[in-house]
Amino acid sequence: MARIKYYYDTETCKYERIKVKKRDIVINALGFLSLALVLSAGIIIVLSQYFDSPKESSLKKENEELKLYYQLMQEQVNTMDNMLGVLQQKDDNVYRTVFEAEPIPETVREAGSGGVLKYRNLLESDLDNKDLVVGTLDKIDRVKKKMYIQTKSYDEIMELALKKEELYKSMPAIQPVSNKDLRRFSSGFGLRTDPILKVKKMHYGTDFSAPQGTPIYATGDGVVKFTKKTFNGFGWHIAVDHGFGYETLYGHMSRFNVKKGQKVKRGEIIGYVGNTGKSTAPHCHYEVHINGRAVNPVNYFYKDLNPIEYEEILRLSSIENQSLGSYSNRQ
Repeated sequence: MARIKYYYDTETCKYERIKVKKRDIVINALGFLSLALVLSAGIIIVLSQYFDSPKESSLKKENEELKLYYQLMQEQVNTMDNMLGVLQQKDDNVYRTVFEAEPIPETVREAGSGGVLKYRNLLESDLDNKDLVVGTLDKIDRVKKKMYIQTKSYDEIMELALKKEELYKSMPAIQPVSNKDLRRFSSGFGLRTDPILKVKKMHYGTDFSAPQGTPIYATGDGVVKFTKKTFNGFGWHIAVDHGFGYETLYGHMSRFNVKKGQKVKRGEIIGYVGNTGKSTAPHCHYEVHINGRAVNPVNYFYKDLNPIEYEEILRLSSIENQSLGSYSNRQ
């Protein structure tokens, strides 16, 4: 029950009942509510400035964890980059050296992939720790680019390795006449006395003296470039294209065992020793050409001979004796 209030009226000398108007009640109530709202807002502002809400605390904790994860991710990316650097060093200094390939320039390996400008939207955003995020993404892009270049390098090395295997098979690495059939190593590469003209002339190959009909072997894998039958110069002779710039010539044969365009393997019989053309005795005149230039064939006899035999054939090839054929009309 509401309490009734009175006041003392001095004019009437009586206690009169206080009558409160509804308007005053409303105004007082509104004032109280306004004061309460102001006080509440102030309290909320103070609390928000100095104390976090449960949701804010949770978000801050989550942000700290994400920041830690990004830092760990950066460390992992740096570790990957260091490991990739080791692979790059091996690639340039070992693998590419073995297969005679030029090292990949550092400018190519370190080439960027658009830089941080790719992440302009992130940089212009209000995201916390955006520099950390953008730096990590940029580092990952760089490592991915290096990995791509390294992968392409390994593809190239694999191709070179396969070609190197073909090269070793194709190189003219044996004698065209077997040692068991060889009478003697007659004449080597260089200035030699022409057996017919009796003057010193350049001898562009080596002469292997052997009985008529002795097998002549292909000294490396290749394709028969041509077979020719002439009455001067090399007489009946064959040229084999080995690829990689190598070509060999076999002269003064008595007959052929192959035909033009035929593929041959190292050690396969391609013909037989004869005395055709300008020849003074049965023998095989043998030449090695690299990119069209005649070179000393003795330098390639490494599969047939042991070190002592190789030293001996080097000695014999250096003797300036008389060749067994005349090539005044060289073909």
